[in-house]
Amino acid sequence: MASVISVLSLLTVIVVSLLVVRVATVALVLTGVSRPLARFQARSAFTGAGFTTTESEKVTQHPVRRRIIMILMLLGNAGIVTAISSLMLSLVNASEATTLSLSLRLVGMAVGVAVLWLIAHSRWVDRHVTRVIERALKRWTDLEVRDYSGLLHLARGYSVIELEVEPQDWLAERELAGLKLSDEGVLVLGVERAGGGYLGAPRGKTRLDPGDTVILYGPSDALCNLDQRRAGSDGNWDHYKAVEKQHQVDAEEANLEQQVEPAMTA
Repeated sequence: MASVISVLSLLTVIVVSLLVVRVATVALVLTGVSRPLARFQARSAFTGAGFTTTESEKVTQHPVRRRIIMILMLLGNAGIVTAISSLMLSLVNASEATTLSLSLRLVGMAVGVAVLWLIAHSRWVDRHVTRVIERALKRWTDLEVRDYSGLLHLARGYSVIELEVEPQDWLAERELAGLKLSDEGVLVLGVERAGGGYLGAPRGKTRLDPGDTVILYGPSDALCNLDQRRAGSDGNWDHYKAVEKQHQVDAEEANLEQQVEPAMTA
């Protein structure tokens, strides 16, 4: 009887571990992480693998994601220790057990693990379990449920960057209305003041001072140019060229729309 209980304990630990990793994966996805990355980070944190990559840094820099990873680390350590303890209990006194009894234990564990493996890799189970977990997390937690990377098309030539304003920058000591960043296709999402304040969706009269951090959204090449732009005539000339380039892009998009509309109505 003791051997059966120990085997069931081991299988229970495995089931709970799989469920914990699945919940953490869905939680990370709800914060805007892609599903493959969320699954990888959840498993590595739960097992204590601790991979150090750029993607990992993005996860740990987000407060909600960092909390999820920390919980996974704690539960992972407890789960692995419990699993090892259960495995040792299932084989305890093996020298006193008969060969048939020991074989039945090993076969039972193997069959149980194989069944759990098949269930864990079932697409049907994955789809339905994920749906249930998403509903539960949305109802009982305040996790972000928008994938902002997808909404902003950050993988299609657009980026969101934090740009610290330095005294020699083209942006320094100027108002947003005078900068006319929207003419370059760049939007200002927010401004973190050097003193610690934050201004979301700033308007035209907002002044950018050295030490401020500006959160910008727009084409990646335009943001890169803006980051390197310095004050003076050279900076004004770079702005002029960026505006002309954006006008060409707008004209091309307008022509494309005019070509698409007759085809759709035909």
